[in-house]
Amino acid sequence: MKPDAIRIADLGTPQLTEKQRQAIASSPPVQMSEEAVLAAARHRTGLSDFGPDDFRERLRIWLRSFDEDTGLGPLGRAGLFGDAVRYACARLRFEDLAKQHPEINKVAIRQPIVIAGLPRSGTTHLVNILAADPRLRSMPLWEAMEPIPTLEEQATPGADDPRFLRARDMWGEFEAMLPLMPAMHEMAPAHVHEDIELQALDFSSYLPEWQCRPYRWRDYYYSKDQTSHYAYGRRVLQALTWLKGPDRWVMKSPPHMENLRPLMTTYPDATVVITHRDPVAVLQSAITMIAYGNRIRRHAVDVKELARYWTDRLEHLLRACVRDRDTVPAGQSLDVLFDDYMADQKTVIERVYAMAGLALTDEARARVHAYLESNPRGKHGRVVYDLKGDFGIDVAALRERFGFYYQRFSVRPERIEGEL
Repeated sequence: MKPDAIRIADLGTPQLTEKQRQAIASSPPVQMSEEAVLAAARHRTGLSDFGPDDFRERLRIWLRSFDEDTGLGPLGRAGLFGDAVRYACARLRFEDLAKQHPEINKVAIRQPIVIAGLPRSGTTHLVNILAADPRLRSMPLWEAMEPIPTLEEQATPGADDPRFLRARDMWGEFEAMLPLMPAMHEMAPAHVHEDIELQALDFSSYLPEWQCRPYRWRDYYYSKDQTSHYAYGRRVLQALTWLKGPDRWVMKSPPHMENLRPLMTTYPDATVVITHRDPVAVLQSAITMIAYGNRIRRHAVDVKELARYWTDRLEHLLRACVRDRDTVPAGQSLDVLFDDYMADQKTVIERVYAMAGLALTDEARARVHAYLESNPRGKHGRVVYDLKGDFGIDVAALRERFGFYYQRFSVRPERIEGEL
């Protein structure tokens, strides 16, 4: 095994550290009720106007789904409750800002560059490269977590935003508790995060699925057109642009793959870049990361249930993408194969710039080069995966199940440990 290789051998039977045990033991009990979430948000912000009330139904289904996941432990429940409160707070602050400044509704969002693609398919790396160009507006993790600042916490010129400091402290503590997480997905506060966080203010997002098994919410989400929630997210984007330009955004989120129609309805002049990777490789990366985090979120880690859930989830993403891919105009969209991107990132960047009609200036090239040099693949070590050994998955059967996707986009299978 290579010196930087990381093998997580206790995914199904985790051996907890003392720090992890203490965090679980000190988690406060929470009540998964609509009023408990909204009361906490009102108390924290001093505000009371949540805007249109239709979000309440979705919030109730979120919370009921969390309660129905009996495998969640106290830290997992507290984390999900805390996220719901955080989104409710952000919604209150956004609605208050929009009410005070109606001119926000007239702010233009001009020709955004939107990256869609499976999780673990290079979307995070690609969006951060593009975000290095100062002509493009992006949303770092700290801003995604708290998009609207309070009046009391306006950033002082030359000083760190208080929201950045809170995010840095929180994620620093999280990574201290789960030290192998950065090797799978670093959550650096200054790096660009997913714009799906903006739809979460309207309580419509697949984000809870990364932390629990919300079957009721997942099925509800499948049954609903997401256009109105994309429109709500766009309103928040207008507020962020009003607070700080420029007005041309670069964004990314995997659920865009299953929401190409709502995406293009909301941003009809967008340039859409869709990354494609072997879904078997994506699955083993995603569920290994989730299983590793579940040691602090769940009473026990059922690796087989986890694998079933995310196999189904990825298939839904893929089938929706195949169904709707041709609804995105050819002159505004680009398919990028993961292998091609990893082999020659600079050429892919040039193609994206050309498609977006954005000049690749000397300054932009220098910034892209600097980002690539300081963020090589495997910067924090490389995790060694074992899809069959850790999760009991029949890789050949999985490839057959995803055959429709391989065929549609000429995706090349990657070598999987234990595969004949």
